[in-house]
Amino acid sequence: MAQSSGAGEIYPGVTVDPHIVHGKPVFTGTRILIAPVLGALAAGDSMETVCDAYGLTPEQVQAGIGYAASLVAHEQVYVIANA
Repeated sequence: MAQSSGAGEIYPGVTVDPHIVHGKPVFTGTRILIAPVLGALAAGDSMETVCDAYGLTPEQVQAGIGYAASLVAHEQVYVIANA
C-alpha cells in the first residue's frame, strides 16, 4: 500500500509539502511562504514591489490572496462572554 506524502495543492497556486519549509503553505513550484507576502501587502507595499521583492508574478500573489480569503471565509469564531 502506498503511503501519502502529505504534499499537494491546497488552493490553486498554493501547495503544502512536509518536506518544503516544514509544511507551511508556499506558492506552487517555489519555497516562498504565503504569509510574508501577504504581510508585505498588508503593510502597504504595492503589488509591483511585492512581485519584485519575492520574484513572483501578480497571478501568484493573487493566488495567495485568494487562499487567505478562502481561509477567512471558512473560519468559525466563537465568542465567549466574560464570567
